[in-house]
Amino acid sequence: MKILIAGDFVPQYRTANQIESGDYSCLAEIKPIIQKSDYSIVNFESPVVTREAKPIAKTGPRLRCTERAMECLAQAGFNCVALANNHFRDYGQVGVEDTLAACNKYRIDHVGGGVNLAEAQQILYKDIDGQRLAIVNVCENEWSIAGKNYGGSAPTNPVWNYYTIQEARKQSDYVLVIVHGGIEGYQYPTPRMVDTYRFFIDAGADAVVNHHQHCYSGYEEYMSKPIFYGVGNFCFDRSEKRNTNWNEGYMVMIHFATGMTKYEAIPYTQCDKEPAVILMHGEKKKEFDDIIKEINLTIGSMEKLESQMNNIALKKGKNRLQQIEPSRGMIVRKLQKWGVMPSLNDGKRLMTINNVIRCESHRELLLKCLTNGQ
Repeated sequence: MKILIAGDFVPQYRTANQIESGDYSCLAEIKPIIQKSDYSIVNFESPVVTREAKPIAKTGPRLRCTERAMECLAQAGFNCVALANNHFRDYGQVGVEDTLAACNKYRIDHVGGGVNLAEAQQILYKDIDGQRLAIVNVCENEWSIAGKNYGGSAPTNPVWNYYTIQEARKQSDYVLVIVHGGIEGYQYPTPRMVDTYRFFIDAGADAVVNHHQHCYSGYEEYMSKPIFYGVGNFCFDRSEKRNTNWNEGYMVMIHFATGMTKYEAIPYTQCDKEPAVILMHGEKKKEFDDIIKEINLTIGSMEKLESQMNNIALKKGKNRLQQIEPSRGMIVRKLQKWGVMPSLNDGKRLMTINNVIRCESHRELLLKCLTNGQ
């Protein structure tokens, strides 16, 4: 069976205007590739909101779209949306329910999200050409995680994920794990990501695919099974780039067969000069392949990965440490005690500290910054 996995789909700016007008040409060039797969999955990172709803309190942007975005994916031929990401709960329960309703309306499967934690953690099973594929979808712990009594995304929790993968292994021929995580704008996996995703293979996964960083990363084979550490944005337009690789990425076509797993990276540019996903060819594709080879060499060496982690910690260290810097000095503490000076830890600051500590990649980078400062 041939399974296609794509990264972050977020209708914004030019693509949002196109899609709202009923023009779905942003995915026209890659439509034949999508339809050649036996099953196709894309990360749907902008909740559908059709009813009146307020955004939740959180750090970072709140994303939303209309159900036309889901129709655009259906018209292109996508079979499934991954909902475990850091924006699925941006508009609370209304956004969760409206997104799921749009999936049902356009007959698109979903995985990694639900009206409560139990539903979000459900494995998606698909029977294809006489074989069964199990799909597990989780994300790092930010503002989108579902709870017992409210909706959202399935969390990365290696203990929980282990038992989920083990169950999927028993009930299927192949297990695909899709993860949403990593450091935004950073083109390498962190050492923790490498350890965790290899562990998922040890637990029974046949392939692991990651997205979230808004730039593409490389991949490796572990125990003869592929791990993709970042496929980049799929279709995510912006008025200004947040990093130099914002407009480049690749889809992954995985060929599952008895006794072997083959794969292919399909690179493209997205929402650059025109609001569309455009396949790379010729010299552009060769340049992409050369960069991927260099990234893969780094991924294959934990020493090189640690060196890259030190570099990003030096680059982001000042900003990251400022996020948790406490007020100091006896005078400041007394003024705050007497009510003359307010606490510097207002609600927004406390949310920032919460997210830096709770999210795996944020915390890993913070610890590296603190270690380098010793």
